[in-house]
Order: sequence, then C-alpha cells, then structure tokens
Amino acid sequence: MTSEDRRLLWHHMRLPTISFAALLGLLAINVTLGATTPFRWAWMIEAGVTLCMVLVVLLVSMEVWRDTPLIRVFSMLGFFWVLIMFSMTLTDYLGR
Repeated sequence: MTSEDRRLLWHHMRLPTISFAALLGLLAINVTLGATTPFRWAWMIEAGVTLCMVLVVLLVSMEVWRDTPLIRVFSMLGFFWVLIMFSMTLTDYLGR
C-alpha cells in the first residue's frame, strides 16, 4: 500500500473513526453513571448523553447531514416517532 493509498484511506475513514470513538466514549459515560449512580439525578445526564449518541448516529452514520432537506425532515420525524413510541411504552410500564 502506497502512502497515497494510506492518505486516501485515512481521508475516507477519518469521520467514521472519530464518530465511533465518540460513541464509545459516550457509552462509557452512560455505563459508568448507570453502574455507580453518583447522585440522584444522574438519569438526566444519561438522557442527555443518549440524545448526543442518537444525534451522532443520525447525522454521521446515517449521513443525514449530506441529504436533501426532505430526507432530513422525514428522518427527524422517524426518530420523533420512535421517541413517542418509547415514551408511551415507558408510561405503560411505569403505570402498572
């Protein structure tokens, strides 16, 4: 593999590598907060970290930031629908 091939490979793999490292770091924060529960309202930080993870997956892995505005709207609506379904399921479990 020549140096030009390595440079081209790094150019194409830089953003996925950075996003993967960011997702691993955010996962480590979530697991640490979930396992230790350092304070009572740690779930708020966990929810924020989870939101950051969703945004990284949505914008980088799904490459929504490169798509047309119509695709962006429908992908955001899809994630909003998943949020509604998740909150309805959580409400059902907590209400029993």
